[in-house]
Amino acid sequence: MKDFMHYKNYYGSVHFDDEDLIFYGKIEFIRASVSYEATNAKGLRKAFENAVDDYLDLCQQENIEPEIPFKGSLNVRLGPDLHRRVAIAAEQHHMSINKFIMETLNEAV
Repeated sequence: MKDFMHYKNYYGSVHFDDEDLIFYGKIEFIRASVSYEATNAKGLRKAFENAVDDYLDLCQQENIEPEIPFKGSLNVRLGPDLHRRVAIAAEQHHMSINKFIMETLNEAV
């Protein structure tokens, strides 16, 4: 994945600030706000890994469950017209709406 780093099932973004000459990012796909920065690419990688480890350590210390990206469930707002068309298409294919959406998205990506 371009512009992302991966460590312990977490993804971190990669950005560059040309004015301050720093690399920076945050752990993506979770609600918690966890950011990191460094002056070079290798440092950013290390800062990301440290941020993930620190986040997991803090969760353990606070006795809270760490957020997990990509749990497998997703809420999507379709609007009434698209919802109706998806429901009809799913029924015509003898599938649940969930299975129809899952198969359609799987083909698209």
